[in-house]
Amino acid sequence: MTPPPAPSSSAERPRTGSRQTGVMPAIRRLPLLLATSVLVAACGGAGPAPDSEETAVDTSPSSSPPASPSSSAPTDVVRAVEDLSTTLRVTTEEVEVVSTEEVTWRDGSRGCAKPGQMYTQALVDGLRITLRVAGQTYEYHSGGSQPPAPCDEPTE
Repeated sequence: MTPPPAPSSSAERPRTGSRQTGVMPAIRRLPLLLATSVLVAACGGAGPAPDSEETAVDTSPSSSPPASPSSSAPTDVVRAVEDLSTTLRVTTEEVEVVSTEEVTWRDGSRGCAKPGQMYTQALVDGLRITLRVAGQTYEYHSGGSQPPAPCDEPTE
């Protein structure tokens, strides 16, 4: 008995478990495309998560020079000046605005936490307002929907 003749071209060779190499079928490309998209999106803009103990306070001073309040001064500064003048029983002209700083307080205490008090645990945008009357300096903190309040013992 003689063996069958060998095929003369690759088209005539029988396929024995070999894979087709060529263009990937669309049904296989879709899951790969989705997985790649998810990975790229997950790596995209996420930086390291902030440490929960980290204080998020912007302490850059504003560009406003020390001056007395005017009609162009922010409302919180005017309120702080009025409150201090009422408390000390002086005129608003005697209250000097030393500085105002835009800050982001780390919680609802607005940088003036009192022992035993609970505060919202959310960042609060506000102002640190420093005033002076007769050589004595006073600090007011504002933020959120609360009016500025005197802060005798700042915690930040």
